[in-house]
Amino acid sequence: MSEDTKPPAPEAERPPEEEQQKIVVARLATTRELLREITTGPVMTAFLSLVLAMVVGSVMILFTDEHVRSTAGYIGARPSDFFDAVWTSISGAYEAMFRGAIYNSEGLDFQARIRPITETLNFAAPLIMAGLGVGLAFRAGLFNIGGRGQMLLAGAGAGWVAINVDAPTAIHLPLAIIAGMVVGGLWGGLAGLLKARTGAHEVIVTIMLNYVGYYLVFFALSEQNILQQKGSINPKSAPMPDSAVLPKLLGVRFNLHAGIILALVAVAVTWWLLNRSAWGYRFRAVGANPSAARAAGIDVGRTYTTVMLIAGGLVGLAGVNQVLGTVTSGVSVDLDAGIGFDAITVALLGRSRPLGILAAGLLFGAFKAGGFAMQASENIPVDIVLVIQSLIVLFIAAPPLVKAIFRIPVKEAA
Repeated sequence: MSEDTKPPAPEAERPPEEEQQKIVVARLATTRELLREITTGPVMTAFLSLVLAMVVGSVMILFTDEHVRSTAGYIGARPSDFFDAVWTSISGAYEAMFRGAIYNSEGLDFQARIRPITETLNFAAPLIMAGLGVGLAFRAGLFNIGGRGQMLLAGAGAGWVAINVDAPTAIHLPLAIIAGMVVGGLWGGLAGLLKARTGAHEVIVTIMLNYVGYYLVFFALSEQNILQQKGSINPKSAPMPDSAVLPKLLGVRFNLHAGIILALVAVAVTWWLLNRSAWGYRFRAVGANPSAARAAGIDVGRTYTTVMLIAGGLVGLAGVNQVLGTVTSGVSVDLDAGIGFDAITVALLGRSRPLGILAAGLLFGAFKAGGFAMQASENIPVDIVLVIQSLIVLFIAAPPLVKAIFRIPVKEAA
């Protein structure tokens, strides 16, 4: 007998009408709970923080625009001039940012049009790497703000291997990358070890290690038998040999190099570490409640040391990217370019989740790439972009403020 001619099930086998109504009500309740979680959760808060920062940034753009200020002088007589100037200023600024960060529709050829997205990826790579290091420490309840020192020493370690080791690319480049990550990891692990053994606060320790790392690298760059370029008096190393430089991905017309691939691999490995490994469980348990984790048999001190070792290695990978990448040439004391502190913002915006940090790193990479285009074409100070970044951190750090502005209900404690 076919399915079409099969007789209907007996009444006894069908669920009663009340049971069907209960099922519908349960499904509606589940749907409402899911929608409430989406609209009141941390992801929505981060998105609204970004919106608020862009709004405040727009107001600052207006204050820096001379045409807007001049039309405001006679707004009572001709208000349309003022509002036209406001629209032109804001739309022009963000359009220029889009052209500089994503796609330049005014480019002469296809390569010129897609060049902005490659610059965004190039800026984003070290932010993602360093953000992963900061975010991983956050998940274990540690505040790793030693990114500058970890990047500097990792870059110096990678640079020393690149300059002093003679080997083919297949050996030379991986060896330099691993050396840099090891040095960065050891420098970060030192802060974790001091935290575990002496109880020293990691914020103070990492801040001080930033200074120590800076002057160690400065000393190395001032000695020609260590890192300083021979015949030079400047604190800078020789350019990296070709066998130890991250290869370009799209040819000589683009700056994009294999650093973005390293960043994506780091995201995947960190995600697996946090969500699929025993160490990730220990990190999250210690971050949630160290006392409970210790009572459950987890060695909290060892966990602190381990997580800072790995975090330092991830931040160090950002320093390796800066030294072995094709944007800069060689080791210098300013190779971190503020990335160590920007990584804190990226980790906060990404909620210390690897995929969130990936998205936040791409966003801030777009800010960096687009900010220069906005300054060049619209004569808007690039510092406005820095203000927007700072405002994002401010609003993310105060979720009740964001929810109050947008009238989002606060979830009641269970």
